[in-house]
Amino acid sequence: MSSRSPVGPVALAIGALLVSMVSYQCGASLAKHLFPAVGAQGATAYRLGLSALILLLWRRPWRRLGQRPNWAALWAYGLSMGAMNLVFYMSLRTIPLGIAVALEFTGPLALAIFSSRRLIDFVWIALVVAGLALLLPLHGEVHALDPVGVAYALAAGLGWALYIVFGKKAGEAHGGDAVTWGTSIGALLVIPFGVAHAGATLLSPALLPYALGVALLSSALPYSLEMVALTRLPARTFSTLLSLEPAVAAMAGVVLLSERLSVLQWLAIAAIIVAAAGTALSVRRPVVNEPPLVN
Repeated sequence: MSSRSPVGPVALAIGALLVSMVSYQCGASLAKHLFPAVGAQGATAYRLGLSALILLLWRRPWRRLGQRPNWAALWAYGLSMGAMNLVFYMSLRTIPLGIAVALEFTGPLALAIFSSRRLIDFVWIALVVAGLALLLPLHGEVHALDPVGVAYALAAGLGWALYIVFGKKAGEAHGGDAVTWGTSIGALLVIPFGVAHAGATLLSPALLPYALGVALLSSALPYSLEMVALTRLPARTFSTLLSLEPAVAAMAGVVLLSERLSVLQWLAIAAIIVAAAGTALSVRRPVVNEPPLVN
């Protein structure tokens, strides 16, 4: 007598989520290579504009709008997504990828921590504060981080928190189509910034393959893989694994962008990762029906 083991589906889901995180950061690394040609604004326009086009052609969400679509939730979700992506790419102009993701991660982490009042949560808050103290340019050192880049990364964290709040409402009203509509609205926000900065250069045939790579690696592929993980993993497991993203980003920066971090910066990223994992593991009730997390 034998029973079917769940190890196979769980292993598949974990593998899909890990590949998704690597895909995100490879997409961000590729986008950073586009900065000299089109700037962070142009790279953001490429990412959301082409991603929106791909998702619209694939899902055709207008066929499921219904009689009373919740446009307010969709617009709030989409605008927060667009702003988050724009300021995150702006941060990558002057600070390393791993540090930018760690700083951005403080947004959803704060959202999770401050929604609870348990004693253990103050441990995670202390770790976040310690990590930020090591990362923020407060020491007057020669190699201190650019304060403008840090401000952009923290603004991206705020955008990520708003994305989660508004995305939950949009997801409840529109299901999986919320991502397509949100990406399209976000594209409407960022494309004018890209056009204003890069102009006709955005239409350069030599850049379009790289732009398509950014859109696929940063959105289309990881969204699909995340859905595989979301449907097969408990919310706590999913959130805990997602806390590895700053480390994945740091490694992508080292390997793909030749970025180097100091020992203190690695310790700061580790503190934020531990705080994120601890918060996920100590959550009492899993959060359901949230959209995929975008960085």
